[in-house]
Amino acid sequence: MGGSVKDVQSKAELDRVVASGAAVSVHFWASWCEASKPMDDVFSHLATDFPQAHFLRVEAEEQPEISEAYAVSAVPYFVFFKDGKSVDTLEGANPSSLANKVAKVSGSVNPGEPAAPASLGMAAGPTVLETVKEFAKDYDSSEVKNQVQSGDTLKKRLQQLIDSHPVILFMKGNPEEPRCGFSQKVVDILKKEKVKFGNFDILADNEVREGLKKFSNWPTYPQLYCKGELLGGSDIVIAMHESGELQQVFKDHGIDTNDSNEAIVSEPGSGKGGISESTGVSSTLTSRIASLINSSPVMLFMKGKPDEPKCGFSRKVVEILQQEKVEFGSFDILSDEEIRQGLKVYSNWSSYPQLYIGTELIGGSDIVLEMQKSGELKKVLAEKGIGQKESFEDRLRKLVSSSPVMLFMKGTPDAPRCGFSSKVVNALQEDGVSFGSFDILNDEEVRQGLKVFSNWPTFPQLYYKGELIGGCDIVMELRNNGELKSTLSE
Repeated sequence: MGGSVKDVQSKAELDRVVASGAAVSVHFWASWCEASKPMDDVFSHLATDFPQAHFLRVEAEEQPEISEAYAVSAVPYFVFFKDGKSVDTLEGANPSSLANKVAKVSGSVNPGEPAAPASLGMAAGPTVLETVKEFAKDYDSSEVKNQVQSGDTLKKRLQQLIDSHPVILFMKGNPEEPRCGFSQKVVDILKKEKVKFGNFDILADNEVREGLKKFSNWPTYPQLYCKGELLGGSDIVIAMHESGELQQVFKDHGIDTNDSNEAIVSEPGSGKGGISESTGVSSTLTSRIASLINSSPVMLFMKGKPDEPKCGFSRKVVEILQQEKVEFGSFDILSDEEIRQGLKVYSNWSSYPQLYIGTELIGGSDIVLEMQKSGELKKVLAEKGIGQKESFEDRLRKLVSSSPVMLFMKGTPDAPRCGFSSKVVNALQEDGVSFGSFDILNDEEVRQGLKVFSNWPTFPQLYYKGELIGGCDIVMELRNNGELKSTLSE
């Protein structure tokens, strides 16, 4: 504290400050980012105005562990803490929002006095504010976020780069002269694994540097790819190397190494998922693994979670299952080392992810991808009685088509809950039109979703053969013109 900004050197250091329970504001920045500089000036002024709070600065690319922990994908980026918890974030160069959020988490400028008004830009100093305002005129919000608008051309270029070598490392510098410690570590590991790899110096091309972050949904460098799939950054590569998993991944994908041991795999659909009679796994762990596999008809053992995969192979299988509209359970093997190692022996499958359908091992990402392309995955799911998950849009389509004439109203035809619904019901009944109905007051999801689905903001809504006719005014106009019954019987 004391009105100054402190540079954070490790996640442990940040965790200690946050755990103290004090108000903490953290600025994630990068030296190459134009927007970071004026926002850092604002941040420093706010540190002076709120001396009772902590103001910390993290160089995003130099501290990937911290950046990844808080899902930083663009700079400038701010995270705010209070009572040991993250309570708010801010992305982009918006000085007034920054000042307001700092004031909210830190309290008043002077203890005992109320916080400054909502504009609060005053706290940042007029000169600094003018600088940032001028900056904002020149750069729209999307540019301020420093996320390159990677159009089709850039995407194709990135994909070509990723596919240019079976193993490719996007790093700072080159293998002979790495420009950061994290890149150096990954280079050293690949050399120890005796793997041939391509490399790309992201410092030499800012378009690739920024575009690849968005393309891969990974905010820091280095990034290691194998056969077109992201393995991860330095922390994940180090962990995979130390556990022997990195070597196994290379073998599973046909990457030459000097180790002649053959990878042990099982054939998908073998009936027992490659489980041997004697697994070598304790009965307690065997029971636990079996329980996890049985916990869902489709079960994915992966790195991370479906909404936050921790490796490209896991992300690929998640995307495939989502494309197939399949409900599935998942287990993060990074959270439990016993399961992570035990399942390899239990399934006789040496790498992750591992997908099970109906308790049978299907395989890893390559096999699942191939099965999807050939249509075999859909066939296996059907044979196991696993249907596609109905999307909300599918549900709405079924509802509007559930009767040739369908009325979405407030209440029921016997007891309408608004005058407009009552008018439409009377009009339909008086014209002798049979219709189905749905009470939107009983289902808030349908009530809000149908407004978007139909692009019609109010109720009632009348449909004929799945097509929107309109609301109360249109129905009454059709009836007054003698066209209602004919319109609903074409």
